[in-house]
Amino acid sequence: MRGFRKLLDRLEPLFTRGGRFEKFGAIFEMVDTLFYSPPDVTPGSPHVRDALDLKRVMILVVFAVTPCTLFGMWNTGFQANSAMLAMGLDSVPGWRGALLALLGAGVDPQSLYDNLLHGLVYFLPIYAVTMAAGGFWEVLFASVRNHEVNEGFFVTSILYALILPASTPLWQVALGISFGVVIGKEVFGGTGKNFLNPALTGRAFLYFAYPVQMSGDAVWTAVDGFSGATPLGIGAIEGMQGIRDAGITYANAAIGQIQGSLGETSMILCLAGGAFLVFARIASWRIIAGVFAGLLIPALLFADPGSSNPMLTMPWYWHFALGGFAFGAVFMATDPVSAPDTMLGHWIFGLLIGALTWVIRVINPAFPEGIMLAILLGNIFAPLIDYFVVRANVRRRVKRSG
Repeated sequence: MRGFRKLLDRLEPLFTRGGRFEKFGAIFEMVDTLFYSPPDVTPGSPHVRDALDLKRVMILVVFAVTPCTLFGMWNTGFQANSAMLAMGLDSVPGWRGALLALLGAGVDPQSLYDNLLHGLVYFLPIYAVTMAAGGFWEVLFASVRNHEVNEGFFVTSILYALILPASTPLWQVALGISFGVVIGKEVFGGTGKNFLNPALTGRAFLYFAYPVQMSGDAVWTAVDGFSGATPLGIGAIEGMQGIRDAGITYANAAIGQIQGSLGETSMILCLAGGAFLVFARIASWRIIAGVFAGLLIPALLFADPGSSNPMLTMPWYWHFALGGFAFGAVFMATDPVSAPDTMLGHWIFGLLIGALTWVIRVINPAFPEGIMLAILLGNIFAPLIDYFVVRANVRRRVKRSG
């Protein structure tokens, strides 16, 4: 690595101001800081001096979401292999099947290796396309503005890939992340200036632009011709009785062994990642707790096992375990850029997201998930929440001093 450091040092003058390749300075800086710490330091007051820079924060977030990623690949393969077994299929069609055969992977849902490899051949192309398409826009805007390429995209890319169905066409993957990066972030000035979560912005765009590929019963299992609804989809139509009749237990839901997007189904692993981020002081525990409390309160107050609305028959703890609720509460709602800055604002923001999730799930049976739209709506109100919290603090201090 010492030789590589010397090579970068020799090339650096070519990419700095006045160098032959000045216009590509952002790309050089991206490569340099990917392998080494930035040389810039704060020489004195009034700057805060901290060893935890943005790159380290992003690495810790990726580390926290890695268990969800690995389990998501296993669950994708497990659901696909189980469906193929039920349909009497013994091989995966197309190039994925050829690659799995080359790697010695079969279609046995009881095999850890078969499930992981089957999930990998769906997750890896989605993630690679996300990195390529989103990275292109990141580098383009950084080059035009002569800014450094921000490491925050590494987190955006992995989160975006994990909230997509495994069967998402790759061209739609590229289109969605392009919309999320350009419209959700770069048009507002880039990282730190966006008021919407870029990953969720891209996912929402795909949902409304291509609902056939983003919703319904046929998109959650990576097997052509197989139809299987998510537990939330079943609950929206048939209530808890339908979920029980489908053979889905609460243990399945909490662990994440259910139909869903690539990496958001395991409540347990999401909470484990959240605990790590809170311990590392990266995520706000107030936002996470607020989101769960915001869903818990109306779910308890309005629970009605005999209601004609199937979603009112769902207990609060099932709401927590189904869909992408835990994933959104831990990894999406806690985005420090699109969330409020004040501590009281964290609570209000979280409660708002949780309550909106319940409203969307229960009142709108056509969209049983809810957490995605709830977070985006919360992002819109975040500046207003901070404004009123700050104004209230000012009035309280003026009254106390007067």
